[in-house]
Amino acid sequence: MRSVIVGCGRVGAGFAELLARAGHEVVIIDISTEAFSRLEPDFPGTAIRGDGTDEDVLRRAGVAEAEYFFALTEGDNRNTLAAQLAQETFRVPNVVAKVNDPVRAEAFTALGLSTLCRTTRLIDDLGRYMGLAPLPGAGGVHVAVPHVHDDEPAAATPGREA
Repeated sequence: MRSVIVGCGRVGAGFAELLARAGHEVVIIDISTEAFSRLEPDFPGTAIRGDGTDEDVLRRAGVAEAEYFFALTEGDNRNTLAAQLAQETFRVPNVVAKVNDPVRAEAFTALGLSTLCRTTRLIDDLGRYMGLAPLPGAGGVHVAVPHVHDDEPAAATPGREA
C-alpha cells in the first residue's frame, strides 16, 4: 500500500516510521531538509524536500498512485490545501488533514474533507483520564462522507460506508 505524508514533524515522522514498519510504501514530504533528521537512519521509505501544496511536488511523490494521503504539518491552511489537492486533483481515495482549530475541522469535514483535530482529541483524552464521558459531537476524528467524482461510483473506505 502506498501512503504519502506531508509534514515530517514529530507526528509525521513517527507515523511514517509506523507505516513503513507495517509494510507500507511510504513517501514523506517536507519543506525542510532538517526535518528528515527525525526519521530513523534506516527509514525504508522515501523523503522528498518540497512544498506539499505544490502539484508538481505531489506528482513527483507519486500521489496519484497513493491509497492514503495524510497532511500533518503545523498549518491548518497548508494541511487542508494539500489534502484537497490529493482528494480532488489526484483522487486519492483516503485523505486526512490534521487541523488544530475545532471550528475549522468541522467546517472542512462538512465540505467533504476528513480531518483529525488534535485539540478535540486531547480534550476527549483528558476527559477520559478524569473518568468523564466525551462531549456530544466531540472527538478528534471527523470523517467526511466519501467524495464521489462524477465519473465514478462511491466506494467503501476504512471507517466509512459507501
